[in-house]
Amino acid sequence: MTEAELIFTALAELSTRHIAESIDATGMKENKEAGVKGGRIAKKARLELEEKTGKKVVSNESYLPLPDPKKRLNSQKK
Repeated sequence: MTEAELIFTALAELSTRHIAESIDATGMKENKEAGVKGGRIAKKARLELEEKTGKKVVSNESYLPLPDPKKRLNSQKK
């Protein structure tokens, strides 16, 4: 996950939380609606950035390093 992907994810989460708070969302249905709306905000921003730069934001990159398979094998032997 790239820096841009993290930022757009954070935008979706923040937007969702603010929308849910503004409508005093309770329960699954209202929170789901807030989530969809928050996700749409981040999607619009991502698509606009991709349009302006000509580059995709979403990548195959993993933000976390892959685990060392040797360490995993050693811990299983104990």
